[in-house]
Amino acid sequence: MSLGTVFARVEYGMEAPLVRVEVHLSAGLPRFNLVGLPEKAVNESRSRVRSALINCGFIFPARHITVNLSPADLPKSGGRLDLAIALGILAAAKQIKTDVLAQYEFLGELALNGELLPVSGIIPAGLACAQAKRSLIISQRNADIAGVLKQARIYAAEHLVQVVAHLNQIKPLPNVQPVQPAPPARAAKPSPGLDSIVGQQQAKRALILAAAGGHNMLMFGPPGSGKTMLARRLPGLLPPLSDEEALEVASISSLVERERPATWGMRPFRAPHHTASAVALVGGGSRPRPGEISLAHNGVLFLDELPEFSRHVLEVLRQPLESGDIIVSRAARSARFPARFQLLAAMNPCPCGHLSNPNKECRCTPQRIENYRAKISGPLLDRLDLIIHVAAVPPEAEEARPDSDQPKKPTEQIKAARARQLVRCGRLNAHLDADATQQFCMPTPASMPILEAARARLGLSMRGYHRLLRVARTLADLDGLTIPDKEQVMEALSYRCDFDRAG
Repeated sequence: MSLGTVFARVEYGMEAPLVRVEVHLSAGLPRFNLVGLPEKAVNESRSRVRSALINCGFIFPARHITVNLSPADLPKSGGRLDLAIALGILAAAKQIKTDVLAQYEFLGELALNGELLPVSGIIPAGLACAQAKRSLIISQRNADIAGVLKQARIYAAEHLVQVVAHLNQIKPLPNVQPVQPAPPARAAKPSPGLDSIVGQQQAKRALILAAAGGHNMLMFGPPGSGKTMLARRLPGLLPPLSDEEALEVASISSLVERERPATWGMRPFRAPHHTASAVALVGGGSRPRPGEISLAHNGVLFLDELPEFSRHVLEVLRQPLESGDIIVSRAARSARFPARFQLLAAMNPCPCGHLSNPNKECRCTPQRIENYRAKISGPLLDRLDLIIHVAAVPPEAEEARPDSDQPKKPTEQIKAARARQLVRCGRLNAHLDADATQQFCMPTPASMPILEAARARLGLSMRGYHRLLRVARTLADLDGLTIPDKEQVMEALSYRCDFDRAG
């Protein structure tokens, strides 16, 4: 029977569903049929596979070829199945050994000369392949990113001929060697510290607080006050990724990158332009792809000029800010992407930016200011733990030496505070639910009257109240206290700036 069966995987969100490539050669006029819900790029693989086999010196069967991509209801896209289809044809034509094919899965696009080209989604496919107890053969150009997988057996080849030689046990392919999450060659240039920023003591303290507890933060102030400069200091304050976090980040990155990025092993810092669409931010498309919030998983999403984003775009952030993931639903299937990111935003106090600037006059009308700030909805503001005003730095302060009242090593203080949180409840304070907040974040009884008075004055919702408690809990962790006291509660209140009345 002229039948060959090869295994491969398609890409669908963070999943890598298995595809069984079945090739049948039958009598009749030469014809090449491809069935199993292939998209256009997959249908075009017929021409690529035929040319690659001929140019590599193999005999392309002059028979009726039927290729079935099973399961039939799973959409297949891209050129990632080229290698599997070519090997299926060779197996059906008895040009390669078939007894070892069940031990492998194959991913790779074919050039017309038989060269193996890289594809996306290698890490999810490698993880699924390891769970299925099979080896994976990929393009050599995917080997760099595949090296993050320690639990999978992966082989890399540059050409179809090398894959056939490996299967025929003529010349084995080299194993892809695992690499460490932060190899020295990839070490990033040290980030500038907070001590290089003149003034802005409250903003720097809030940045340390945000890094320690994973809190979301909004900074607003006039142009040139240092909001963007402060925001770009946050990744340098965060501790390195753990092995598990690095693998999660690499898995998401592999869906859009075919080679390991230069920032691999470091916490993501994504700063999309304000013209980004909702799909670009949260992900989507006919074939679901991760958006900026997923690419910022375990890292920072920085939205500069926040009111310039479409209000509809900003509103889609509300659900993932609470749940830590995003589900992209389509008619046939749904794709889930992790999105546990830390939101950092910056904006001007008014359209011209000079409302609170003592050196320049604001010419905006009250109605323009109200319309400008109304682009940031109350429910979104309610999900921000820290809202601070960043005032303009006086010109004479530029000549002064950087302030020295900040901790000399804030990263050590942040690391210790995070360790206390993980030991206490297994997650950062910003990620606690309502029950855990009541259990771990309640302050001393003497602080309760202050909290209740502030809650009434600021009109805090229950969500805002819980976020205030979590900020106070993080302040206590920074100070090495077992329970928040009046001092931590009062400081937490100072970071709940009345946004509607500011300026």
